Formats: sequence, C-alpha cells, structure tokens
Amino acid sequence: MKNKYTAIIIAAIVVVILASSSIFIVDETQQAIVTQFGKPVGGPRVNPGINFKTPIIQRVQFFDKRYLKWDGDPNQIPTQDKRFMHVDTYARWQITDPLQFFIRLRDEQSGQSRLDDILDGETRNAVASHLLLDLVRSTNRTPEVYEAYLEELEVLEEITVGREEIEAMVLERANERTSDLGIVILDFRFKRMNYVTEVRERVYDRMISERNRIADQFRSEGEGEALKIEGDKERDLAEIQSEAVREADMIRGRADARATEIYASAYNRNRAARELYGFLRSMEALEKSLDEETSLILTTDNELLRFLKEAN
Repeated sequence: MKNKYTAIIIAAIVVVILASSSIFIVDETQQAIVTQFGKPVGGPRVNPGINFKTPIIQRVQFFDKRYLKWDGDPNQIPTQDKRFMHVDTYARWQITDPLQFFIRLRDEQSGQSRLDDILDGETRNAVASHLLLDLVRSTNRTPEVYEAYLEELEVLEEITVGREEIEAMVLERANERTSDLGIVILDFRFKRMNYVTEVRERVYDRMISERNRIADQFRSEGEGEALKIEGDKERDLAEIQSEAVREADMIRGRADARATEIYASAYNRNRAARELYGFLRSMEALEKSLDEETSLILTTDNELLRFLKEAN
C-alpha cells in the first residue's frame, strides 16, 4: 500500500514537471520560436499569452519585439573631395519575422554583428560618394547676416543632395540587404561628423587667416579714413589761415590808406603842420633806428640835423 502511494506521488510530480515544462508565457515585449533539436517547429509566437510546447525535446527561443538600438563604431572615412572625416552613426531596428531571423541569424548578438557589416559598409559608400558639404548640410538656406562685414564670409555654396537625403539613401540600401533577415531598420542617422586632426587644424588656420584678412581690411580702411580726415583738416586750416591773412591785409590796407589820408590832410593844411608832421616822422624814424650804441654822421643839409639845430 505504501509503495502504491509513493508511486502515485512520484507520478504526480512527474506530471507537474512535464506540465510546467510544456507551458511558456510570451509577454508584450517578446516574441518566440519553438525549436526541436535545434530546428524551428511551427510558426512564430508573436501574441502575448500562454503557449505550449512538447516538454523536454522542445525549447523556446525568445526575441525582443521592441525597437532595438544599433550604435556604430566611429570610423575615419574620406569624402568624394578627399577630406578625411571621423564619422559616428546610430540606427534603430526591429525583428519583424522572428522565424526568418532565427533561421538566418539565430540571436540578437548575431543580428547586431550583421548590422555592423551592412550599415558600416553603406555608410562608407555614402560618405565616399558625396562631397563634404552634402554631408554636413541639409538645405540651401540663406544665412542670417548680422554685420555688414560678414556678408562676404556668409555666402554658402549650394549643395546638390544634403545630409538627410544621404541618410535616407543609407537606410534604403541597408533595408534592401536586410530584407531576407527578418529585420527592418527603422531609422539611420549620422550622430557625429568631424574633421580628422590634421584637416581640422588646416580649417582653423584658414578661418584665422580669413579673419586676419578682414581685420587688415578694417585697419586699412581706418587708416585711409584717418588720412582723409587729416587732409580735410589741413585743407580747412589752410583756407581759414588764408582767409584770415587776406582779411588782415585788407584791414591793414584800409588803415594805411586812412592814415595816409589823415597825414596828407594834415600836411596840406599849413606850413607849421607840415613841419610838425615832418618833424614827427623824422623823430619816429630816429627812434626806430638809434639806440645807446649807435653813432650818426649827418651832412650839413640833412633835414634831421636842421631840426636838431633849431631845437637847440
């Protein structure tokens, strides 16, 4: 009797174990493939809920149903115009056919490795087939210029393709190559793009040279304006001085004419006035021409001597 109960308990345990191993649950974020001896059995289980399999001989392979991340390795790639760039990319992908994915790639790690080959290769082809300007710009926009001197610098060359279109090309070609893998690439982007060190230094040197050229142009224009202002000042000063000299000469001429008129009028009045006038003029001349160390030798008929004698 005891052996009978033991057998029943053992049988129940075996049934429970077999029942539990035959049930698996697929949640909302998963999809599954049932395999038997390494080969898929039946279709993919993509709906959440309870599912069944043959215990022991069958296994369940789960795959993520959500969007998965792919992050490319930064690579140094030459553009069509032979400029080496550091290019870093990323993408989002999804397993859409878990059965095909399992047959071709087995697991997500293999899927990531396959995407490395496909997306890195398409990225290299795209970068090498386009100019640098097409890779870094998306539209032929007109830049906003806040200073007049920047107008010459801010003239952008036109692009023929653009970065967004190149990303779309990579995405389309990559999806063509993954069409039989049970996956779809949802999005592809250039995460970062930069010059290699050698090229970046040349770009900086060119930028510095351009700014120095503008500074030299400003200095040259400033010096020219300063010379113009200085020339205008000298011209205006010369005109003012010339006008002042002319005005002074006119005043002096009028004064001399008036003085001469007065002298002539006084001279013509009478003899005494004329003699006084002559005497005063002689004294003025004597005062201006003599000092304490000056000696005069006068002839007997000298008018100045005559005045001196009459004064004595």
